Amino acid sequence: MRFMRTPSLCHAPQFVAEELLRAEGFTEIQYIEGKSSAEINEAVTSGKVDFNTHFAPQWVSVIDGGGPVTVLSGVHVGCFELFGKEGIRSIADLKGKAVGIAALGSSDHLFVSVMAAHIGLDPVNEINWIASQSPTPAELFADGKIDACLGLPPVPQELRARNIGHVVVNSAMDRPWSQYFCCMLAGNREFVRKYPVATKRVVRAILKGVDFCAGDPVRAARRLVDEGFAARYDYALQAMRDVPYDKQMAGVRSRGHASLLRAATS
Repeated sequence: MRFMRTPSLCHAPQFVAEELLRAEGFTEIQYIEGKSSAEINEAVTSGKVDFNTHFAPQWVSVIDGGGPVTVLSGVHVGCFELFGKEGIRSIADLKGKAVGIAALGSSDHLFVSVMAAHIGLDPVNEINWIASQSPTPAELFADGKIDACLGLPPVPQELRARNIGHVVVNSAMDRPWSQYFCCMLAGNREFVRKYPVATKRVVRAILKGVDFCAGDPVRAARRLVDEGFAARYDYALQAMRDVPYDKQMAGVRSRGHASLLRAATS
């Protein structure tokens, strides 16, 4: 079973799920390296990986373009936070400003684009996108070289700890973003159709991973560090506490795991 390893700790449920996947009968679990979230779409549609969590509008864009993916379950609601320098207090203030992103098409690019379009700002022509992976957008922001950046865990935790900038939008708290799924689990469509039982077992393992992150953030953070998915325990722990995994699990329990699994692979 193949997933992608990315720097975003909001994908933690799939990172901590190796033992859970083995308990479901999978003997080999691989995490394919990815430099940014911009690589996830192609990896799933091409079959390079079998399943992955990703920003919901990313899956919408893939499906809209005819890409062979099947969305299976929500994983959690908001996790991203938009940081701005002094003078940027709202999304509207991004007009004409330099906003750092990992890459065009990455989750942070799409996150900010969706928020900008939501308030009538043209993200294509009215925002100056600065794409960079080295240095990272957070590093450019910390050095004062860009006006804003959107951070996925553990970036918000680090920026707050270092007192760099201020939060303009927190998707875990601010409406309407806090009312919708942020990351969702999807699989390669051919795999899902060909192996429905295996797919159900993957969904079950990932949902148990969500429950683990929500119920025991201390152990989840330690697992992320021990397995090399996170460099710092303090930021990983804060991320596990900040991302509202418990909101997703409340919805799952209200419907029941069995009904969700049936709906996911019907």
